[in-house]
Amino acid sequence: MIWANFIHIYQPPDQLFDILERVVNESYRKLIEGLRQNQKAKITLNINAGLTEQLAQHKYNNILEGIKFLAERGQIEFTESAKYHPFLPLVPGEEIVRQIKLNNETNKFYFGEVYQPKGFFPPEMGYSREVAEIAAKLGYQWIIIDEIAFNGKSEAVLYDKIYTIKGLKDFKVFFRERRLSNLIMSAVVRSGQSLLEAMGDEEKKNRYLLTAMDGETFGHHRPGLDKLLFEIFKSDIFQKVKISDIPKYFPQAEAIEPVNSTWSTAEEEIEKKTVFNSWHDPQNPIHQWQWELTNWIDRVVRNLNPKTPNYEKIRDKMDKALHSCQFWWASGKPWWSLEMIESGAWKVLEVAKMLPNFSKNDIKKAEDYYQRIVLKAFGWQRTGYIRKLAFEMQSQIKIPFKERTFKAGKPNVYYAFLDMMKKEMEKAAKNKEFEKAILWRDAITKIEEQNDIYDAVHAIDLLRMEVPFGELEKLMDKYKEKYKKIKSGQPEQRDSL
Repeated sequence: MIWANFIHIYQPPDQLFDILERVVNESYRKLIEGLRQNQKAKITLNINAGLTEQLAQHKYNNILEGIKFLAERGQIEFTESAKYHPFLPLVPGEEIVRQIKLNNETNKFYFGEVYQPKGFFPPEMGYSREVAEIAAKLGYQWIIIDEIAFNGKSEAVLYDKIYTIKGLKDFKVFFRERRLSNLIMSAVVRSGQSLLEAMGDEEKKNRYLLTAMDGETFGHHRPGLDKLLFEIFKSDIFQKVKISDIPKYFPQAEAIEPVNSTWSTAEEEIEKKTVFNSWHDPQNPIHQWQWELTNWIDRVVRNLNPKTPNYEKIRDKMDKALHSCQFWWASGKPWWSLEMIESGAWKVLEVAKMLPNFSKNDIKKAEDYYQRIVLKAFGWQRTGYIRKLAFEMQSQIKIPFKERTFKAGKPNVYYAFLDMMKKEMEKAAKNKEFEKAILWRDAITKIEEQNDIYDAVHAIDLLRMEVPFGELEKLMDKYKEKYKKIKSGQPEQRDSL
């Protein structure tokens, strides 16, 4: 099978040195070494130039040299992006173009002529028609986004063909396969064999696999998960290619119109047209004030005369202040960080205080925005409102799985899921994947005792990711027939279910 693996690495502007050091040593070094040792392995890499700059400033030259070496050896293909990771669908087109050009200039400075990106990665895979049009106009040949963008539904993309965007001549769109990407990122799959089993019959089909995930997942967020990646690198089962190579193997193309989305968008968010709410929720006053302040100051900066005193410093601070993290961490559903909210608002306020054409009243207005943002955030934290939002987010699993299925008249679903979990537990133990076996053992116990309502990540969702739906469907049908026999009085023992 053809496998194209996309890896994205990024750190917020001015990341704390101790955190950067951990990520470098736990993740980036391992990724580079894993690729060095496996020359057949290939990846498509996005490194936002804001991170490139930080690595250079902190003298991690060996990381930059390692990436450059692998690119020269043909193992890494770069993608373009926006330098400081702004959420592109919500920023002005002029800023999108600027951030892309800054990204290109910075990365080309550090990586040299080997930095020749053909494709484009929008941060958070935040897609809008305008983002695609700008990327195409700037000369990029393709964009990578999540499969949900295909038509608003999961598992609708056919991976035996490629796609183009209607009205953008020959501009291709590649879709991240969500289920298998999330399986790897969640660490449910921890070996190449487990990955093949999770793929089921898909592995035998004439198609390509396109996974995409954060590079920091390997070794930093998920200690030891880098070993799975290296095992796949070594495997002869997969033919490793870069995304730009896919059309050579699958030339058939279809023109489509993707929908607005991100790589975390759910189907119901597309139906409700709330796909960007994690960055700009109309019901969230913190988001409203963040964007009012940011858009106001950004507009003033864009209209500055380049000959203005300290223009370059002002412009640089504004570029960094547009990063997406401050908005994401203010969503409260469930992402929340007082530190990131305050830091983001402070960065914009610093820009305001540097503007030579700002009056005392203008500065006071900017300070009022900052205080409103911070006070509201502290208020939400102190009063428990944030915990309430998180509780509401989990409300859909506050009824035990057994109770939900039996009330809906679908006990077959309950028994099918339980049976499959037991099989997964036994399989994991046999393969000496003991962490995974314990995960399933504990999940079974919780579900049987109806304590599964306290799970942050529900075991049912993990099972849906790992096991091809066809297998679960067969089991559900099997148990459905058993229940029919019981109801009709046929000799079938209930506990055999």
